[in-house]
Amino acid sequence: MIARGVLLLALVAPATAFMAPASRARRAATPLRMAISDEGPYVGPATKPLLDSVKSPTDMKSMTTKELKQLAHELRWEVLESVSKTGGHLGSALGVVELTVALHAVFNAPEDKICWDVSHQVYPHKILTGRRERMDTLRQYGGISGFAKMKESEYDAFGAGHSSTSISAALGMSEGKRQMRKKQNQCIAVIGDGAITGGMAYEAMNSAGYLNSRMLVILNDNAQVSLPTGTPSVGGTVPSGALSAATSRMLASKPFQDVRDVAKTLNRLMPDRVQEINKKIDEYARGIVSGGTLFEELGFYYIGPVDGHDMDNLVPILQDIRDNDMQKPILLHLKTEKGFGYPPAERASDKYHGVPKFDVPTGKQFKSKSRTPSYTSVFANALIEEAADDRTVMGITAAMPGGTGMDIFGRRFPQRTYDVGIAEQHAVTFAAGMAVEGLKPFCCIYSTFLQRGYDQVMHDCVLQHLPVRLVLDRAGLVGNDGPTHHGSFDLAYLGALPEIVIMAPSDEVELMNMVATQVKIDDKTSAMRYPRGTGYGLETLNSLFGYGLEEMPKRGEVLPIGKGRIVKQGSKQGREKVALLTLGTRLSSALIAAKELEEEGMSVTVADARFMKPLDIDLVRKLASENDVLVTVEEGSIGGFGDHVLHFLSLEGALDDGKLKMRPMVLPDRYIEAGTQQEQYDEAGLNSQHIAGTVRKLLKKSNVPVL
Repeated sequence: MIARGVLLLALVAPATAFMAPASRARRAATPLRMAISDEGPYVGPATKPLLDSVKSPTDMKSMTTKELKQLAHELRWEVLESVSKTGGHLGSALGVVELTVALHAVFNAPEDKICWDVSHQVYPHKILTGRRERMDTLRQYGGISGFAKMKESEYDAFGAGHSSTSISAALGMSEGKRQMRKKQNQCIAVIGDGAITGGMAYEAMNSAGYLNSRMLVILNDNAQVSLPTGTPSVGGTVPSGALSAATSRMLASKPFQDVRDVAKTLNRLMPDRVQEINKKIDEYARGIVSGGTLFEELGFYYIGPVDGHDMDNLVPILQDIRDNDMQKPILLHLKTEKGFGYPPAERASDKYHGVPKFDVPTGKQFKSKSRTPSYTSVFANALIEEAADDRTVMGITAAMPGGTGMDIFGRRFPQRTYDVGIAEQHAVTFAAGMAVEGLKPFCCIYSTFLQRGYDQVMHDCVLQHLPVRLVLDRAGLVGNDGPTHHGSFDLAYLGALPEIVIMAPSDEVELMNMVATQVKIDDKTSAMRYPRGTGYGLETLNSLFGYGLEEMPKRGEVLPIGKGRIVKQGSKQGREKVALLTLGTRLSSALIAAKELEEEGMSVTVADARFMKPLDIDLVRKLASENDVLVTVEEGSIGGFGDHVLHFLSLEGALDDGKLKMRPMVLPDRYIEAGTQQEQYDEAGLNSQHIAGTVRKLLKKSNVPVL
């Protein structure tokens, strides 16, 4: 009775009774911690004999736990050294080194399916699965992807880049194996505490519990829900969402897990009736102490929390799960540290989530210094100016405060800043609800991620004429993140919606103007898109765009809705008359092309449409009637701005007599892989030389290859 009494007390005691300095214990046990101090310099092993022996995960199967620990040490340094030369997603990769080693040591990929959610953490996985020699091409033009990619390796079970997809994919694979009557069915989803805030993850867990499918979900909990976590907002500076708070309460430390293991061992020695009673006690205790019932109510068997950097514990747990015949989904809750094992990353507010090239011994990042501000910061500061005079202006982001400028806005107006987690659908409809109450919500989401909230844009915002202000960062081609992150399709998918305002600034002054314009649009939904990158600066704005500014404006001016502008009027002496009509930041390329063409004797007018919807039909009519050639240029896919212009001209009959030669220049109808933005726009054929070449081809002055 004494033993049972002690056991019961252990099971129902508060979590704090078992809290231990887990991070301190991990530091003491990690080889990297033995090799370097927190102050640096940070120097890795001179050789990596175990890693050198791994050509595929098969080579890891016979390694002891001690050897796996050493392999993880060598692998962590390989990741550090590789990313220091290319840049990339570092913090998330460092945080899963031990997990990656353990997974490939225990399971039999590629037959066993490992699905990495978002998959920016897959660098260790790539190194262990035959791509070590190509890591110097990571995220480079013609190189390997920074994400999991099925066509790149059979070990990449499912491609990713967007979040919250892994559980659905692994569940589908598990059911596929069952339907195909495959004997071996090990399907694993690795998902972070950020990605699990996405509703799709819960839809999948709900389905998995209902189907009683055999699968393993590994929750990689590192308390880094947003990028960066800690942005001042209405919810404070803690990780976004009640779910994060719930999983934090679950982290009852490793000693509690040991107590529960002892309880199970004792349980098997007791009579059946006592076992059943203790089983109920155990379930109750896990609900109180660790919060496991959050997932158990969805039909999962919950294990955890477990130290995700403790190989001695992690490997046997994964082995037990692998060898268990339970036909039920299992959730293994790991506590990890983003950036683990590299002090500069551990200390950084963003945990070195995404880094440029850097110096490993010091952690110093080689950031190129721009003389002009980024479009993101221009937007954020313009919104601050508007919000200072209008307290109804609100900022909303879906776990991307740093990428959308909401971190800047949040520091100035924390009580008007909302980070809703990785939940784009919710963000859009949340903004719609705010608009109902008379607020002016700016819903700031990457163009590629707004694809996930498209129905909410149509059904909850546009259809109801609610003045939600959509702000799409990273429009167009984005560079090294590649096709999963390109903002290629928003003009096409938003342009299909009636009665929405769509605009795109050509430069930072126009961006400020469009922020001011959106504030005043109170009767319908509006969308503004702008690219990744920096503005032009005062000198270029004057010399190329002809602004005539003495200094940068502090605040934008409200633009007339649906009205473009002529930036450069063609000369009267030119033999052939050409009009270049752009939407967005291809205006600079058009102006450079115009100068080149005028040197060849042409008269070239350059216009900035500003708006795709409503289209400035008076401007389009004028350009069509006064020129021999009309070329539209945009940073978007087929079905966007150029197609709207072409559709209008066709209905007007402006093309019927064959006098006007018209061509839309858009992104090619294929995915463009990672590279610099310049390389990508060269491949897309949207830089100044391509614009000039298109005009020459129309006038039969040269041959331009079809892209």
